[in-house]
Amino acid sequence: MNSTFFDLSAPVVVIVNVFVCLLYGFDKWQARREGWRVSEGTLLFSAFFAPFGAVSGMILFRHKIRKAKFFIAVPFFVVLQGILIFIILP
Repeated sequence: MNSTFFDLSAPVVVIVNVFVCLLYGFDKWQARREGWRVSEGTLLFSAFFAPFGAVSGMILFRHKIRKAKFFIAVPFFVVLQGILIFIILP
């Protein structure tokens, strides 16, 4: 692939992962104050596209670490994205 594509996509990937990490933090904050929550479906969907941010949010904010579907799905997404990165990068 063209290196320009990777030069432009790397910052986007970082920004999306930071956003997802903050989304997990926001949901934890809302849970503590009994406010409006982000749905589990949205959190899992975002974890599919930014699993490194989701894992960071789960660890940093200790959020959704006891839920089996998150404990299984998010690390699976990390492995899946790692494999895809390994295949795509030269």
